[in-house]
Amino acid sequence: MFDYTAPAELLKGRTILVTGAGRGIGAAAARTYAAHGATVLLLGKTEKNLNAVYDEIVAAGHPEPVVIPLDLEKASKEAYDELGAMIESEFGCLDGILHNASILGPRTPLEQLAGENFAKVMQINVNAMFMLTSALLPLLRLSNDASVIFTSSSVGRKGRAYWGAYAVSKFATEGLMQVMADELEGTTVRANSLNPGATRTDMRAHAYPGENPLNNPTPDEIMPLYLYLMGPDSTGVTGQAFNAQ
Repeated sequence: MFDYTAPAELLKGRTILVTGAGRGIGAAAARTYAAHGATVLLLGKTEKNLNAVYDEIVAAGHPEPVVIPLDLEKASKEAYDELGAMIESEFGCLDGILHNASILGPRTPLEQLAGENFAKVMQINVNAMFMLTSALLPLLRLSNDASVIFTSSSVGRKGRAYWGAYAVSKFATEGLMQVMADELEGTTVRANSLNPGATRTDMRAHAYPGENPLNNPTPDEIMPLYLYLMGPDSTGVTGQAFNAQ
């Protein structure tokens, strides 16, 4: 596991957006960021799940988060612009984004992968991530120390059979991170990718149905790297590909 001990108030006063915040790694990251002082913007498709995370954070006495229901498959440019306007109005700037939301899609040979399935994975995992980043970049630039974390995968760094659109989308994620980091070098905004590795999530169980989930760490156990990359201790670190495990 990545070795890092975060100060208790590492993210105090910061506003951080987490996509896919309703469950799994996204929910764990949202709770963890809030526990270290951040106001977390909980973005996801299922409002019920987001509200549950909201309740957990408030019950723990952490800064009150904001629930943002948004379907990344269907969201329009106007929806992203409205989100940016809301964040600017309420918070003035944005200090970080964790791009966590993604879907697995069918695990099948490429020659059997339906075009509509490929397009859906790319829409959620790549297109929406780009549009969201593009809309919010002006707010990130207003921060004294902003961090964007792109969630990658081992199959996005070396292709593997039967991982289809998901693997392709994660290669695109790495490319987006690298281009963004290079363009923003010398600014207050940094960008890095993070491969969580085998983690006890619903997506992992779907991808490896025969695997014993207890052999994998929980999302909470891989949070040290999520904290390091989002906090000021990683200032100046950009364009890098990290592994949480």
